[in-house]
Amino acid sequence: MFSKDKSNEKINQDQINLIENAQRRIKQKKLLFFHFSVMFFGVIIMLVVNLLFDYYSGLLFFNYPWSYTASLIWFLLFSIHLYNVFITNRFMGKKWESLQIKKLVSKQELRIAKIRTEFEKEARLKAESELFNQQHSSNCITIIAAASENNVIGNENKLIWHLSDDLKHFKELTKGHCVIMGRKTFESMPKALPNRTNIVITRKHDYTAKDIIVVNSIHEALEKASEDKQPFIIGGGEIYSQSINLADRIELTRVHAEVKGDAFFPKIDYKLWEEVSRERRSKDENHKFDFTFIRYNKKK
Repeated sequence: MFSKDKSNEKINQDQINLIENAQRRIKQKKLLFFHFSVMFFGVIIMLVVNLLFDYYSGLLFFNYPWSYTASLIWFLLFSIHLYNVFITNRFMGKKWESLQIKKLVSKQELRIAKIRTEFEKEARLKAESELFNQQHSSNCITIIAAASENNVIGNENKLIWHLSDDLKHFKELTKGHCVIMGRKTFESMPKALPNRTNIVITRKHDYTAKDIIVVNSIHEALEKASEDKQPFIIGGGEIYSQSINLADRIELTRVHAEVKGDAFFPKIDYKLWEEVSRERRSKDENHKFDFTFIRYNKKK
């Protein structure tokens, strides 16, 4: 019968914060008023002592009596105190600090969530790659490309160089096999490559063209080429990036020049790949650049 309603006894945290803030503001204003009072009487005393009683009357600062300079300095200090109480502490007090902390925590949480998402995506792709490699362990999935020293492979969907020996090398290796490419790479060619099974990857579900097989992903393309013991991935840059973790071999023509372009071959991680052969060719009337045929096999 003597028990009290707990909801009436308990003051929520917001009310406590408001009370504490009000008490802090009252204390700040009291100190400000005390400062003003001391300054007011202090300035009057300095002026009287200096000007009426000629105390250190010869002491000047910028041709003004010392009491003027001291009063001005004191006034500036009081102005700073005033600004701190009514501007800084009012708008940048605990509430402002709490808001800034919440913003920083929110940004950090978004950053952590982004990192977690990227990590989960990378782990998923790695797992898919390992599973795919297990299912296609008998196939030698091969990437074939020609790239400059700065890994450029093309510009505006066009080849930057014409190297006849490289074209012969490409033809000899890919003849009779499946060649997998992106839509833009296919459209850069006059027609489907003869004596090969042309598999084109595109996001367009209604895409059609003569003498090609249309698929919507690199995994679907490799499934279509599963009967081929050595399917070749021939570009472009995005398809190379998607497939480099799935491939078993890279047939790279390294063109010894640095050129400008908008399509790139992915960086080779030499912890995962080992060079097994190379054959250098020098420039001549049919070849504008020096180049080297390099074969990499994925490390077991």
